[in-house]
Amino acid sequence: MKYKPYLDARFFFSTSPLPCPYLPGRMERRVVTELIGRNAADLHDKLSDGGFRRSHSIAYAPACPTCDACIAVRVLAQEFRASRSQRRVSNKNRDLIVEEAPAVATNEQFALFSAYQQSRHGDGDMSRMDFFDYQALIEDTPVETMLVEFRNARGVLVGACLTDRMENGLSAVYSFYDPDNTERSIGNFMILWLIEKARELDLPYVYLGFWIKDCTKMSYKSRFSPMEIKKPEGWELLGG
Repeated sequence: MKYKPYLDARFFFSTSPLPCPYLPGRMERRVVTELIGRNAADLHDKLSDGGFRRSHSIAYAPACPTCDACIAVRVLAQEFRASRSQRRVSNKNRDLIVEEAPAVATNEQFALFSAYQQSRHGDGDMSRMDFFDYQALIEDTPVETMLVEFRNARGVLVGACLTDRMENGLSAVYSFYDPDNTERSIGNFMILWLIEKARELDLPYVYLGFWIKDCTKMSYKSRFSPMEIKKPEGWELLGG
């Protein structure tokens, strides 16, 4: 990745090796830097374009010495055309009420977040987060961030997506939803909503984080085409 001159002077750190949460038997390392100062938003945009992701006030990217399976991906929102199955997902969820809320943690959100973690990632670190950990996840942001809430007709929260607004797109930082409502495919619907929102705002991309080709948990991301993947030489069309 080629950085602007003022980025070269920043401090980047490598994390200690930890077990990979996606590929059994492998270890992961990350390169990280802080998003601080009045240029934090600009830095976030540039690093995102370079394949980094945000968590709290940290930007990070995979830096595993013997593995390059994690690839940053982004949907070309303006060129996206929903498949037949994706149109069915939209129709199933057309009754949901969508609200763009400030990035402020609530007990209602945390209850849904905890239920999602216990159901989908019960052995992961996030399943042990308390409310204050969750509050930091939502509110500790140096950039323009919102929490998109999805409610059913009774006003019950069934899904939420922490989303960053960037110069050239929207970034889905983290999403969670009612694990007992699988027939709605709310996770996919939230991505479809973000794509439509990006189109409405005339933004070219929706960033979906990292994708691993051989990881079943991440296979859904590649269904949102056209999609670009980050290569050392730049972004290129997946399957192109």
